[in-house]
Amino acid sequence: MILKSLKQIFKRPKAKSSAWDAAGSGRRLLYWQPGNDSINPLLLQHMDSLRNRSRDMVRKNPYAANIVDTLVANCIGTGIKPQSKALDADFRKQVQALWLTWTDEADSNQTTDFYGLQAAICRSMIEGGECLVRFRVRRKEDGLTVPLQLQILEAEHLDHSMDKPLANGFSIQGGIEFNPLGQRVAYYLYQQHPGENLGMKQSVRVPASEVLHIYRMDRPGQIRGEPWLSRVLLKLYELDQYDDAELVRKKTAAMFAGFITRLDPESNFMGEAEHNEQGVAMAGLEPGTMQLLDPGEDVKFSEPSDVGGNYTAFMRQQLRSIAAGMGITYEQLSGDLTEVNYSSIRAGLIEFRRRCAMLQHHIMVFQFCRPVWQRWLELAFISKAIAEPKDNKGFRSVKWIPQGFDWVDPLKDQEAQAMSVRNGFKSRSEVVSELGYDVEEIDQEIFSDHERSKRLNLQFDSDVRDKRDA
Repeated sequence: MILKSLKQIFKRPKAKSSAWDAAGSGRRLLYWQPGNDSINPLLLQHMDSLRNRSRDMVRKNPYAANIVDTLVANCIGTGIKPQSKALDADFRKQVQALWLTWTDEADSNQTTDFYGLQAAICRSMIEGGECLVRFRVRRKEDGLTVPLQLQILEAEHLDHSMDKPLANGFSIQGGIEFNPLGQRVAYYLYQQHPGENLGMKQSVRVPASEVLHIYRMDRPGQIRGEPWLSRVLLKLYELDQYDDAELVRKKTAAMFAGFITRLDPESNFMGEAEHNEQGVAMAGLEPGTMQLLDPGEDVKFSEPSDVGGNYTAFMRQQLRSIAAGMGITYEQLSGDLTEVNYSSIRAGLIEFRRRCAMLQHHIMVFQFCRPVWQRWLELAFISKAIAEPKDNKGFRSVKWIPQGFDWVDPLKDQEAQAMSVRNGFKSRSEVVSELGYDVEEIDQEIFSDHERSKRLNLQFDSDVRDKRDA
């Protein structure tokens, strides 16, 4: 019987191996059976849970809050500012001055300026996956420099329950109306935040030309944004629970200063004849105490166990995993600089800053800054806040300049920039832009400083031309 069973086993056809290990169906991959769903139904199904948990984690977890703060501070900082590239020099000067005045009026809630709106939009996008901005055209009587303000709306304002086909090939998906070509036609927005509980749950149709939808597109055809913390939410939650459990364990162990042991349980120890209202013996120690013990009495002091030698290594490894998932460095996430040297931190920051540049130019500039500039310039002409230039070629052209990153080693980095300019590998204008400044403003300031120093008969080491003339 046994021999027959063995023969049957060896006669069974062997499972055909897959060309790729990850495409196999063996025991190791038995429970890994992902579907091939489109990104949009997946997001719409789980969007509320992801967004709510992401916001909750940012409110309560210091590491999650630091992730958002780090990304916003590095990607936006003091703001991504425009530099007009119009050919008409007078027009450039006028439009820059007009823009500077309008930035203080940009917020419809009047709580920040245009660059503060950039930071709020970036924060909302990272935390909730997306952010909406609505153009608010104002009347002339409102007294604005340019009759335009911007209203920021959190992702919850977009009614993703609106999902149905319409006539003539139009359709609504996740609260966004599309035409047969797949172009956005309108957004269905709640007038009040659904979480305000004001009873206004009916969404209204707003033309797409009046709304900006800012989000990161991770997959082709993706129409809604995914909260950036999604891939690390579970790890953050579990790590927070573990760390809190270690804290409570240490706290509980530390509460026991010592234990009283006695042969005769009826005898007094250290004269603790009295009890408090709860019946607990009031025994204690004071500094300098020298206590005589009766025969049979002893004191054993508590020696609570530590968290273990692997606690620090374990936390560091988990935080590194979280940092990798969010595209920031471990040092930025944890604030731990104990194992950092110049080369390692510079290499990490170079990679991180490349990711910041992607966010700045692919998302913030293209989806927000660029259309705002176009609408603002259009309304500035209509309201006659500024006249169209005589040479109207390229008068809408603009370069957006993010805040520059600080150098790890200013001396070495500045010497490298100077060599690049001298060797013709980079223009001086580009170096100034990388520092986050407008080269025309810098040149004007240098000229003004130079003229003032000449007028006051001041001499500085930077006055190269004066030394050469002498």
